[in-house]
Amino acid sequence: MIGQKGVPALHGGVERHVEELGARLVGLGDDVTVFTRPNYTDPELDEYRGMRLVSLPTTGTKHFDAIVHSVLASFAVWRGGFDIVHYQAIGPCLASPIAKLRGRRVVATVHAQDWRQAKWGLAASAFLRLGEWMALHVPDTTICVSESLTGRYAAQGAQHVVCIPNGVTIDPGDDVGVLAELGLASGHYLLFAGRLIPDKGLHHLIAAHASSGTDLPLVVAGGSSGTDDYVKLVRSQAGEGVVFAGYRYGAALAALFRNCALFVLPSDLEGMPIVLLEALAYGAPVLASDIAPNQEILGQNGRFFAAGDVDSLRTALIDGLADTAELKRKAVAAMSRVAEQYSWDSVAEATDALYREVMHVRVTRAADPDRVD
Repeated sequence: MIGQKGVPALHGGVERHVEELGARLVGLGDDVTVFTRPNYTDPELDEYRGMRLVSLPTTGTKHFDAIVHSVLASFAVWRGGFDIVHYQAIGPCLASPIAKLRGRRVVATVHAQDWRQAKWGLAASAFLRLGEWMALHVPDTTICVSESLTGRYAAQGAQHVVCIPNGVTIDPGDDVGVLAELGLASGHYLLFAGRLIPDKGLHHLIAAHASSGTDLPLVVAGGSSGTDDYVKLVRSQAGEGVVFAGYRYGAALAALFRNCALFVLPSDLEGMPIVLLEALAYGAPVLASDIAPNQEILGQNGRFFAAGDVDSLRTALIDGLADTAELKRKAVAAMSRVAEQYSWDSVAEATDALYREVMHVRVTRAADPDRVD
């Protein structure tokens, strides 16, 4: 696995994806190596949940951290008996030709169209678009985490693109102590969870919350992701009713989901938001922006508002708080479906089958070079 910051996942959907997928691939009998960055994963940690961890240096800067690490990891796979090199996200795919030159079979997962993220300037966006092109043309097979993204690429003529969604992990614990720590009462707060980057739309939510007239606090569970300036901006916009809780994990995050009045995801851009899967899996009433990946997951089990439209979000908040019982009923009804449809076990089985298909193509072509698979 190349492209992720590392494991265990501290924050970030890609890192959660790699941790949960990799551990289950090990359970299926695969040998999994995850390349990690020392600014994320302890470089002394060489094994986690059955995965072999290899720490390689990188720059630690916003623009070059991922690509420098991915290039070094791509040269590292020239050694050793790697059957599959799996790139995570479009930026790291810029390094994928290095693995192909060594004759490795390559798979890529597109988690989102990262070039559209507001945190990137024109030059960085251009390089990410090149990475997206490589993600669709260099690997033997490309995975997309949502049907909407898969369909978009297929309509553009992309070949060998398949959809394998993200999964969801349900923590059996429920650390309600986090409520007392943050001064919260069960059922009497709004929740946002995720990285604090512009594309998640927290600034829209803070503005809508301030003008909605509600006296329920807004809890923000998340932190910076190379976006310190944006974090400073939203903190300056937030009133006394906004509680910045930092990143929360495991049983503490589970308690925040299970006890919120509403979970709100105001994203302008997503691939397939794991946090939305988690909200539904924990039975949280949901309001979400009407972008395609959110609609794909939520369906009729929540309520939508227009992405980027503060007035629409404010109206949704007011209406949602007046109808929390119905939204809760819908969320609870969706819990078993989400847990079954978005199972990490199923994700791992589908990925393992894809790996074996890719390897089969290699074997049959080697045995019969003229065969068309």
